[in-house]
Amino acid sequence: MEKKVFEAPEFHVKDWVNEDGNKIDPIKLSDFEGKFKVVYCFQSWCPGCHSKGLPDLKKMVNALEGNDKVVFLAIQTVFEGHHANTYDKMIETQKKYDLKIPFAHDAGDDGKSRSNIMTNYQTGGTPWFILIDQKNNVVFADFHLNADAAIQVLKSVK
Repeated sequence: MEKKVFEAPEFHVKDWVNEDGNKIDPIKLSDFEGKFKVVYCFQSWCPGCHSKGLPDLKKMVNALEGNDKVVFLAIQTVFEGHHANTYDKMIETQKKYDLKIPFAHDAGDDGKSRSNIMTNYQTGGTPWFILIDQKNNVVFADFHLNADAAIQVLKSVK
């Protein structure tokens, strides 16, 4: 299977919180110039997000703690169940997994349509990992990520 590399589009997500769950200004790709970005897409009601995706994200965040070359972001990419995948549920998920990384709630520009990340990054649902290199190229985007292999690759980022 050929790996499709493409330039990362801007996030266009307006509702962000910092690592402590406090509301912050929208995060942009340019905020992390020269850093490798790991973007985890989830929905709070997604069983696979809780059984596999979030534990894998937590494992990676813990393994790379203190590494200032790699940034982790989690975005609730709502494309269904807007009544259940709310801003408050996103905050609850951040706290439940004790993830000290920025989180965002993306339910489209009007708050009730399809996630901008899903549209712009052509993601297939949740859980979904997007890896963006230091030059803002998407180098990986898929449901399935081998967390241990990803940790080894991320540890080698210069």
